[in-house]
Amino acid sequence: MKRAILFLLLYVLAIGAIAQSDSSAQTINKKRLLLVSGVETAFYVGGMLYLSEIWYRDWERVPFHWYNDNAGYLQMDKLAHSFVAYQESKAGYHALRWSGVSKGKALLFGGTLGFVLQLPVEIFDGIYEDYGFSPGDVAANTLGSLLFITQEGFWDEQKVVMKFSYYPSEYAQYRPDYLGANPLEQLFLDYNSQTYWLSANIRSIFHQAKVPAWLNLAVGYSGDGMLGEFTNPRVIDGKLAPVLTRERQFLLSLDVDFTRIPTSRPWLKKTFKALNVLKIPFPALEYTKKRGLNIKPLYY
Repeated sequence: MKRAILFLLLYVLAIGAIAQSDSSAQTINKKRLLLVSGVETAFYVGGMLYLSEIWYRDWERVPFHWYNDNAGYLQMDKLAHSFVAYQESKAGYHALRWSGVSKGKALLFGGTLGFVLQLPVEIFDGIYEDYGFSPGDVAANTLGSLLFITQEGFWDEQKVVMKFSYYPSEYAQYRPDYLGANPLEQLFLDYNSQTYWLSANIRSIFHQAKVPAWLNLAVGYSGDGMLGEFTNPRVIDGKLAPVLTRERQFLLSLDVDFTRIPTSRPWLKKTFKALNVLKIPFPALEYTKKRGLNIKPLYY
């Protein structure tokens, strides 16, 4: 999943840098469309070359095979796939609309990008040793893209946004080669430190005019106590590993939709748009099987 999140960051940065306005052009702007198409093509080709020439360079190529990792990381990996696909689809759609492409075509060619960009990664996994083609990953990618496409298609807005939050866990110290030896590596590798959210805009869904337009209600999911993909190792580097309980965390919290905060300043609009992939720290209700229901005064 480290590859997917890295690709997402590079892709969104590239598309965000060229799409200078949130408004859609009324007619096709050939220069913009050429620029968007060029960036997306270069990104796609560059990603494939990176996978074939660098990422899999030291792995033996084998016959195509499958890999069932649906139980891995308490399904945190699947949520990560959906999140990446959702953000890629959103960026691709808005880049095409900025170029003057019609809504229908932008949904078809831009809204599906989360699925399209991630599928080759799974195909590569299927032909290399120690990896494998994961139908669960493909399904998660599909759901992420569909979450964007269906909302934009029916409502012309994202009433429910996929978001991400991160706070370093205490577990990386026990297995730094697996969970990350520094904060940047832990951001990608340590699922204990990640939380994925569905953040729903209250006014848009319930039509309550008295509720601030930017106020959201967010449902979150995370995993805790994971030192391995399916089970925790008993021994790490010749030493007994700590005994940890792997458990799911379900969360309920308030959130802010930055894109709904009114402002007339273009640079601030761009900043808000970029920030809207993140769930802001806020008090939360948490439920786990072990601890039951409790209040987190501030959940990151």
